[in-house]
Amino acid sequence: MSNESQANPIQAPELPEAAVPSLARADETGVIQIPRIARALRNRDFRLFWSGNFLSNVGTWMQNVAQGWLVLQLTNSPFWLSVVGFASTIPILFLALIGGVIADHVDKRKLLMSTQTAMMVFAFALSALTYFHVINVLGIALLAMGTGIATALNTPSYQALVPQLVPRDDLTNAIALNSAQFNMSRVLGPTLGGFAMALVGAAGNFFLNGLSFLAVILALTRIRYTRAAAPGEGHLWSKLKQGFSYIANREQMASLVMLAGIGSLLAVPYITFIPYFDRDILHSDERGLGTLMACSGVGAFFGALTIAHRGKTALQSRFVMSTGMGLFAAIFCFSFSRSFFLSGLLLMLVGYCMVCLVATINSSLQHLADDAMRGRVMSIYSTAFFGLPPIGSLIAGALTHLFTLPHVIAGMEVVGMAAFMWVFTTRKVSLQ
Repeated sequence: MSNESQANPIQAPELPEAAVPSLARADETGVIQIPRIARALRNRDFRLFWSGNFLSNVGTWMQNVAQGWLVLQLTNSPFWLSVVGFASTIPILFLALIGGVIADHVDKRKLLMSTQTAMMVFAFALSALTYFHVINVLGIALLAMGTGIATALNTPSYQALVPQLVPRDDLTNAIALNSAQFNMSRVLGPTLGGFAMALVGAAGNFFLNGLSFLAVILALTRIRYTRAAAPGEGHLWSKLKQGFSYIANREQMASLVMLAGIGSLLAVPYITFIPYFDRDILHSDERGLGTLMACSGVGAFFGALTIAHRGKTALQSRFVMSTGMGLFAAIFCFSFSRSFFLSGLLLMLVGYCMVCLVATINSSLQHLADDAMRGRVMSIYSTAFFGLPPIGSLIAGALTHLFTLPHVIAGMEVVGMAAFMWVFTTRKVSLQ
């Protein structure tokens, strides 16, 4: 970081870190002390990056609410809801790897500004088409796919930039705080989106999301960091091969990616079917669906706070094992719950365990990866975690022709628990 070398005009006596919460530098903030749970925010550049992304993510969740509502208004079809959702998420399965290679070869800030600008343009386009009543479901799907492509190219650079904004000792806390801001936006965004729908309609929601991208773009223009040396020239596919070989030759990293892939394929798809459980199993309505989603977000938020408070410990592997098994077990129980209250509590546990699991794996990969390979490592991780849920959802949907959905989801969780135990008993899983 470029501001690490700046002299601090205020000299303070040195105290053990345990005795005093993180001290912020006087040239960065007027606040003297920052609690240990938020210690990464003492770094000016990460603080800008964090706050800009938080505002942008709130806007994104607002748009997600309005987009789903608009699709239902236009088609009254759950099928088209799944099509739009698939269009927005499938690009990451194919493009995140390319995004990782790009992230290792270009200025990450410029790449992020380009992708964020593209998403802003798509949001404004959706707002204009909706406002003038010329939008149709195919147009929504195409714009959703465009946003998904930008997201796929954005994600590896986003994750690879964080270690360049904080000291190594603050990295785990920074990743946890990123999870916290994402899940705070996951609770606030849909709530604000519902109020905005009543006041300004779907077009207004899309416009507000477009404006929210200005926050992260402005933050990116103001951060300062030292660029890592770019690797040598080479063909795209050879660079991708280097990334896979790099992970395959390091058993710890390969095991972490496997765990992320197992959770992504077998656990995350449950989210797609929450509307079905809400309506047909729990016999609730739209407000019930919003409550269930909020429960998951609340649990995820507290999971992020737990990671931020824990930091690095010597029991990371045991923590990943317990949270992973807890995740599968909670979804298994949710699939058979017939009580709305119990289902809400179980979804809180699901959100909590999922964030604890994902943030710990993410942090460990960031610590283990070399700077020159971090973009590709995180792109492979992103592909494993974000790219497989659409496939898991399709598998679950196909199996519902043979079994009931609760039995399909429960069966997937049993397979997930068995796969997790296999990785931990047959491979080296020592986390950083």
